[in-house]
Amino acid sequence: MKEGFVTNSSTHDEQWMRYALSLAERAYQQGEVPVGAVVVRDNINLGEGWNQPISGHDPTAHAEVIALRQAGKQARNYRLPGATLYVTLEPCLMCAGALIYARVERIVFGAYDSKTGAGSVFHLLEHPRHNHRLHIEGGVLEEQCAAQLQAFFRERRAEHRLARVPLGSNAPEA
Repeated sequence: MKEGFVTNSSTHDEQWMRYALSLAERAYQQGEVPVGAVVVRDNINLGEGWNQPISGHDPTAHAEVIALRQAGKQARNYRLPGATLYVTLEPCLMCAGALIYARVERIVFGAYDSKTGAGSVFHLLEHPRHNHRLHIEGGVLEEQCAAQLQAFFRERRAEHRLARVPLGSNAPEA
């Protein structure tokens, strides 16, 4: 667990994170980085998404942004007070900005992102100049979320190695 984050998951948090993991699996099956997200208010799914930037040719098509777009339409409001976003990977800077502007109350994420995490690396979500504060809980079903991501990248590295070494070649692997 990272400093400044709470891990106090409830049964509802784990249920919704499992659902986010199932959405991440859809991304995985489409060759996208497996991240899934769902926006929930009063235990009702307002919007959901999975990563689609590759297939959609859209750098903003992160799971969180797609889920927020659906939730805004469902709520008929771009602001989502009282809502919780469940996401399998700690949000990036772009997604964190969208969450702040949407006035989401809580973010519950699974795996920490040690390279680009908006909370644990850049501390954007906790910056005192924002006019909205989010409650952040990290590490919910962290092992399952991290394992899904690790499996995806392990497969991609193996595919990349195979593409560089001709079949039947005696060349050593890189």
